[in-house]
Amino acid sequence: MAAPRDGFEAVEAEGSAECRGSSGMEVVLPSDPAVPAPLCPHGPTLLFVKVTQGKEETRRFYACSACRDRKDCNFFQWEDEKLSGARLAAREAHNRRCQPPLSRRQCVERYLKFIELPLTQRKFCQRCQQLLLPDDWGQHSEHQVLGDVSITQLRRPSQLLYPLENKRTNAQYLFADRSCQFLVDLLSALGFRRVLCVGTPRLHELIRLTASGDKKSNIKSLLLDIDFRYSQFYMEDSFCHYNMFNHHFFDGKTALEVCRAFLQEDKGEGIIMVTDPPFGGLVEPLAITFKKLIAMWKEGQSQDDSHKELPIFWIFPYFFESRICQFFPSFRMLDYQVDYDNHALYKHGKTGRKQSPVRIFTNIPPNKIILPTEEGYRFCSVCQRYVSLENQHCEHCNSCTSKDGRKWNHCFLCKKCVKPSWIHCSICNHCAVPDHSCEGPKDGCFICGELDHKRSTCPNIATSKRANKAVRKQKQRKSSKMKMETTKGQSMNHTSATRRKKRRERAHQYLGS
Repeated sequence: MAAPRDGFEAVEAEGSAECRGSSGMEVVLPSDPAVPAPLCPHGPTLLFVKVTQGKEETRRFYACSACRDRKDCNFFQWEDEKLSGARLAAREAHNRRCQPPLSRRQCVERYLKFIELPLTQRKFCQRCQQLLLPDDWGQHSEHQVLGDVSITQLRRPSQLLYPLENKRTNAQYLFADRSCQFLVDLLSALGFRRVLCVGTPRLHELIRLTASGDKKSNIKSLLLDIDFRYSQFYMEDSFCHYNMFNHHFFDGKTALEVCRAFLQEDKGEGIIMVTDPPFGGLVEPLAITFKKLIAMWKEGQSQDDSHKELPIFWIFPYFFESRICQFFPSFRMLDYQVDYDNHALYKHGKTGRKQSPVRIFTNIPPNKIILPTEEGYRFCSVCQRYVSLENQHCEHCNSCTSKDGRKWNHCFLCKKCVKPSWIHCSICNHCAVPDHSCEGPKDGCFICGELDHKRSTCPNIATSKRANKAVRKQKQRKSSKMKMETTKGQSMNHTSATRRKKRRERAHQYLGS
């Protein structure tokens, strides 16, 4: 897998590549769903295939669900590979070594002891990112230690912990206070009483802080996150160590039941899921996971409510819109720009292409979501939703068409609005950036070329697989024939060489006699 790339351009390029599908990785269903996927330190692996437009599908392989950089998790196994008992045992031992040093129960016990300590004895090791009990002080005497850790600081662990900023794995770009407060106020205004926070630790913190400081606020929150360090700060009913790319609960059935009970409380009423996945993550495994959480929520619904949907806020860059809506057709993208404290580019208030590309995708009707007018958002009476200041309503498209916060221009040849920096290319017959390559890969499905789906959902995939299988068999027959001819040729050459050697020996004997 490719090494991480930083910056807006890299994320946008990756998002565009996934939408376009010229070349890249796809998640596929295993040949035999009954066979469990092999395990890596991050739980069950996913089955991938590398696809390139116009080329035959390559050999499928298992790799880590959470880490797309082999430096972070080097698990790799061909789908049809058979491992020896020794290799399997070594893998299991490696997986155990990579797990957190303390169990969930041990973390809770330490936390309860820690909060009972007087302020002067509450210490936090910044190197090890660990709360310290008095018995631990000697082991960390040479480390940088923060003392006098207050209850307020314990309630804001995201400010104590160093963010993990590998965008393909953890990508802890934490919500800025502006966006976080907006979300909390919006969730309260919409009447939600419970929030399932999937990968949103700062939102989880603020919800709990608001509930503890405001008697009128009765919103509860459960955090699911892959960062095990949060286990030190929360009880079992507030945090689950969780991998959103494969729906894996690291603490097993106990944590799974905590999540199930939270989703099904009050017969599933009054709950919303808010998720902020790493932007380098593939959309398909995320969508599969979210559908499993939806199914878990639906288990607590009566048959009369089977038509209802679990309300969701999926926070992701705008250029993934087509992929997200492919899996969740009822989702709509809001114009609200989400910004982050510890990201150099994703900041509110920047203009042009430098403004944050991160948006909220939701199945809640947009006309119910009020965006802050003091930040320039306004209500479009035609579209029946709030839009950004520069997002002008296009009479030809009959919509507020801008996706990135800038004013888009209508192209009468393409019959749609496009980014202001794009021009119409007479060779490609569509709008694109001025320095684009006309020879570049075209949008659409690898198999049939249609624009509305990917190769994995193509109706002609069965025919394509049969054709690929036939091609592979033909190649195998050709390869076998070439090997046979090579072996036969080598055998004949060996026989000829033996005959020549014998003739030389007879001639030598004759001449020597």
